[in-house]
Amino acid sequence: MTDISETAPKMPDIRQQYMSQMRSKRIMNMILLVLFFGLLISGFRTADDRNAGGFWDGLGNVFDFPMDVFSEAVERAHLLPGYLLKYLPSLIETINIAAASTLLGGLLALVFSLLVTRGLAPVPWLVSPLRRVLDILRAVPEIVIALVLIYLLGGGPIPAMIAIALHTVGALGKLFSEVNENASLKPVEGLASVGSSWSQRMWLGVVPQVAPNYLSYALLRFEINIRASAILGFVGAGGIGYDLRNTMSWGQGKFDEAAAIFLLLFLTIVVVDQISSTLRNRLTHGARLTETHA
Repeated sequence: MTDISETAPKMPDIRQQYMSQMRSKRIMNMILLVLFFGLLISGFRTADDRNAGGFWDGLGNVFDFPMDVFSEAVERAHLLPGYLLKYLPSLIETINIAAASTLLGGLLALVFSLLVTRGLAPVPWLVSPLRRVLDILRAVPEIVIALVLIYLLGGGPIPAMIAIALHTVGALGKLFSEVNENASLKPVEGLASVGSSWSQRMWLGVVPQVAPNYLSYALLRFEINIRASAILGFVGAGGIGYDLRNTMSWGQGKFDEAAAIFLLLFLTIVVVDQISSTLRNRLTHGARLTETHA
């Protein structure tokens, strides 16, 4: 009978194999790090060569524009309250674009997420194709979609809303599907045993479990969409971004108005961030406390 101690690997051999694997891993990581920095430097040199004015030549002027805006804003500080009121309707339009696109994108993302979650999807063979659709919607930037829609539909808030909503479907669809995978299947199985339809099983068995996480991710996306809607204004999609582009392109004499718009955007993002963070904490922590007491 063969002795087990003779066939088992000895401790020094295991240690030597482990050290050998660690050395190989370190060498591979070092090679990848060198390649990364090499590509980074090469890409930077290529971009610098193709830059119209040269990066290093213009580096000393990088603070000229912020200083011009700041100095003109300080010089005409007494006019800032009037400018804040002047551009408040444009800010409200930007928030409306973000809110409408978040609501529309969130509802579509909810449906998509249930269709692409394995174990919940009514048609299993559609899971992979629909996931690729979400990947495409998430991969294409909002500004690219907005430029195409502006060419087709003309300028205004509608192209911006559609562009942001499509991107929101891709982003929230993936997040919602990951949340769905952690939902308990016991309520779904119980509803299926009494003859409930697929939509009833999802609405009554899955959505109540994950609704706090849905709302938390939707609020986070709303913050992102406010910034996106402001940026899309630069390409003619309406909102306060459009006014900011006009004031900046005008140059000297309008920088005080640009400063007022910057201030409005900053205050809005801070307020929305604080409110949504508070709501997200209450939703997620409140849900955990309820589950603990239950």
